[in-house]
Amino acid sequence: MRAPRIITTALAMAIIATSVVACDDDDDGPVGLDPQPNIVEVAAGAGDFETLVAAVTAAGLVETLSGAGPFTVFAPTDAAFAKLPAGTVETLLQPENLAQLQAILTYHVVAGEVRAAQVVQLNAATTVQGDDVTIAVNDGVVSVNDATVLQIDIGASNGVIHVIDTVLLPPAPAE
Repeated sequence: MRAPRIITTALAMAIIATSVVACDDDDDGPVGLDPQPNIVEVAAGAGDFETLVAAVTAAGLVETLSGAGPFTVFAPTDAAFAKLPAGTVETLLQPENLAQLQAILTYHVVAGEVRAAQVVQLNAATTVQGDDVTIAVNDGVVSVNDATVLQIDIGASNGVIHVIDTVLLPPAPAE
């Protein structure tokens, strides 16, 4: 069974952003293409990542994930966040849990742009948080830890987004 391909507004936004022609102030005609949105802008415009964007904002990671990159983000949907136990998101968004929120979010990010063709050749990838995620391909379905990849290769000016159906939780620190 193949994973469902969800076509989000993010993909449409990325396509539109790369194909819209800008005009100069004199309206004399095209002067070039509008720049492609960055990872945060793509996620914010998609509609399926409101919780992720709120968490990135609360964690103080907007500037980082809007930077030059490149980054690969395994982006959990709002439905993925909804699968967490009740109250988890609200607790993580509290200022006293900033370090834990940052660790969870950076566990979804890999330095560099890793497109789907490369991802499927990997068994693991080291996240910005420092721990590895496990990557597997079974019957054409790609998983990252226990998350299924729903959509691949959503381009952004500073990297790529792969949509996942489960929030990735980093391993507990060794005591």
